Amino acid sequence: MEPTQDFATPVTPSSDYGFTPVTPAPTPAPEPSPVSHDGLPPDDVIAIDELGKTYQAFCDELGKTIIGQQQVIENLAICLFARGHALLMGVPGLAKTLLVSSVAQTFDLSFNRIQFTPDLMPADITGTDIIQESGTGGRREFQFIKGPLFANIVLADEINRAPAKTQSAMLEAMQEHKVTVLGNTYTLTPPFFVLATQNPIEQEGTYPLPEAQLDRFMFLIEVGYPSAEEEKRIARETTGAAKGRLNQLLSGEKILAFQQLVRRVPVPEHIYDYAVAIVRKTRPTEADAPAWLKELVGWGAGPRAVQYLILGAKARAALKGSYMVRMEDIEAVASPVLAHRVITNFAAESQGMTSKKVVERLVAEMREQ
Repeated sequence: MEPTQDFATPVTPSSDYGFTPVTPAPTPAPEPSPVSHDGLPPDDVIAIDELGKTYQAFCDELGKTIIGQQQVIENLAICLFARGHALLMGVPGLAKTLLVSSVAQTFDLSFNRIQFTPDLMPADITGTDIIQESGTGGRREFQFIKGPLFANIVLADEINRAPAKTQSAMLEAMQEHKVTVLGNTYTLTPPFFVLATQNPIEQEGTYPLPEAQLDRFMFLIEVGYPSAEEEKRIARETTGAAKGRLNQLLSGEKILAFQQLVRRVPVPEHIYDYAVAIVRKTRPTEADAPAWLKELVGWGAGPRAVQYLILGAKARAALKGSYMVRMEDIEAVASPVLAHRVITNFAAESQGMTSKKVVERLVAEMREQ
C-alpha cells in the first residue's frame, strides 16, 4: 500500500538537482515621497499653517485696542505680507492712526510717524547733510543725518497735505526702497512699509496725490463707521483705564520669510486669466470693455494692477490657511486694488457712480459669466 500524504503538512517543492529552491523575497516597494498640498513642498505647507496661526494671533492682539474693523485689518495684513504699501482713507476719528501704530507694536520693527503739513520739505523726511566737527584738529566735515523715512514701518499721516516735492521724495522711497540726498543714495532697510492716511473731507489747502503715486499703493483701504454695537464698545472700553502695550509677534527676519512664502503660493491658470481680463475691462479704450463702463471711466488700471491682484490673492490665501489661490481670494482683493486705479469722468460723478462701484459691478458681471 502506498503511504498516504498528509495534506495538513506543507510540502516543500524540490528540484531535479536535489536541493530545495529558495523563493526570493519580494522587493519592498519604495516609500512614497511626501506629497504636498497643491504642489507645495512640505516645508511650505508647514509654514503656511504657521502663518495662519500667526495671523490669528495678530488679529487677536489688535483686538485689544481696535474695536471692529476686521476687514480693514485683513486688508492691512495682506499688504504687509505681500510687500506692498497701503493708503487708508476715512474721516477723522476712525482710529486710522491708532491702527497703524498698533500694528507697529505687534512687530519687532522700527516705527516712525510723519505728520504731513503744507510746509514739510523733502529733507524733513529723508534727512540731510550737516556740518560736524571731527575729532582731529577741529576739522569740519559733512555728515548725513537720517530722517524719519529710515524705519521699517512709516506712518505718513494725512499724506495729501504735503507739497509735491515732498510727495516725490516719498514716491522714490516707496518704489525704489531708497532715498537720494544731495546726489548720494541711501538704501532703506527691509522690510519697508509705508502706511499712509488720507482725509476725504477738508480738501482746501491740500495737494491731491497724483495718479503715479496712487499707483504705488497696493491697496486703497476705506475705513468706514463702526456699527452701533461696536460704537457702544468704543464708548465703554476707551474711556476707562489706559491699556498696556501690545505683545510683539514677529521679527523682521520672520516677516521677510513669510513674504517669500507668499510669493510661492500656487496660482491656477484661470486665476491669471481672470486678473488680466478684469484689468483690461477697466480700460475704456479696450474692445472687450463693457459699453456702460466706456461712458463712465476716463482711464483704467495699468499692468501693476495685475501684479497686485495676484500678490494680494496669494497673501489672502496664505493668511486663510489655503495652499492655493481660489477665485474668492482674487474677488476679495479686486476692489482695494482697482478702486484707486480706475479714474471716473464727469458723467460718472453726475450719476453718483464711484470707482469702487464700477469695480464691484465688473466683479458681479464676471461672476455671472
